[in-house]
Amino acid sequence: THFEVGESWAILSPIEQSIKRKIEAVGKPLKDWDVRINYGIKTGFNDAFIINGQKKDELIAKDPKSAEIIRPILRGKDIKRYGYDFHDKWLILTHNGLKEKNIPPVDVTKYPAIKEHLDQFYPQLAKRQDKGNTPYNLRNCAYMEDFNKPKIVYPNMTKYMPFVYDDNAYCTNQKCFIITGQAIAYLTAFFNSSLFKFCFRDSFPELQGGTREMSKIFFDKIPVMQVTDEMNARFRSAVNDIQNVYSKSKAMAIDSMIFDLYNLSEKERQVIGFVEIE
Repeated sequence: THFEVGESWAILSPIEQSIKRKIEAVGKPLKDWDVRINYGIKTGFNDAFIINGQKKDELIAKDPKSAEIIRPILRGKDIKRYGYDFHDKWLILTHNGLKEKNIPPVDVTKYPAIKEHLDQFYPQLAKRQDKGNTPYNLRNCAYMEDFNKPKIVYPNMTKYMPFVYDDNAYCTNQKCFIITGQAIAYLTAFFNSSLFKFCFRDSFPELQGGTREMSKIFFDKIPVMQVTDEMNARFRSAVNDIQNVYSKSKAMAIDSMIFDLYNLSEKERQVIGFVEIE
């Protein structure tokens, strides 16, 4: 079996091949899981809709109602393995409603401070492709409520392949994907694991400088062993703990939980080792 590593070609040794076969044999492709993978929010004009903490505080001071539609946002570059650097960026969430759930579009006239802020950019807002019913509204987003659910957030282009579990209802920009649905804590651990990087790093096309494209079409094919709710709860407490304070030893302990799940031998564990993409 050949797989491409940068410019050179690497050949999987027999034990590497057998590990990969073993992992694939007991997994179910993600496309058959009850999970949804979606892009973050495209505003069509970030300068208007993404603001810093100071601007957020001003808008809320002018009109406390502003707080109802301002949400913290993570960008692709903010995501780390089991964590994120929040850069005090906030999204003005003038969403376009959800017809099927009878959620009406945000009426910006009810938020005068925000309308005044957006009015500075009116010409750009009016001519953008990505807009809703009015130039003040974001475009339709059928999965808008998924941002409020426990989810995995990860960058769409990344060298390091980091994933973070978020149950704080962050929004994300379009440089991220979000995954919602079943066994989200376990999947966070699996995707951050050495096993995942060892077996599946090359399932994602490599671009310039070792960056990989983490699109849904590639994730859909990844086979992952399914787990019980009880096992997912065990992973949730491990993930919450490592996201609270990251350490390599905690990451290795989660690796061991994954190795145990897949019944890997001592030799197989040694071959995989601890994979950290530098």
